[in-house]
Amino acid sequence: MIKKYRKKPIIIEAMQWKKGYTDWKDICKFCGNYLGGITPLGLPIIKTLEGSMTVSDGDYIIKGIAGEIYPCKSYVFETTYEEVEDDEQT
Repeated sequence: MIKKYRKKPIIIEAMQWKKGYTDWKDICKFCGNYLGGITPLGLPIIKTLEGSMTVSDGDYIIKGIAGEIYPCKSYVFETTYEEVEDDEQT
């Protein structure tokens, strides 16, 4: 039987990758051991639970609820998430 589900309202951390604008120190700090290197074109490679994924320009890098890191296309991120104030709690 097919059912409908709604995503639970959780607060995540994320940053957007903008080639030439995003500081590599910020990427390294945010991704930690999940950063798998860079491509010859200078794009970050993220080690995800599903394997290594390249972050494209404009993608968001998300830290999930279990601390996992993964890239997300900007149109999906911007449809799914909205920015919250620092003092908001789940």
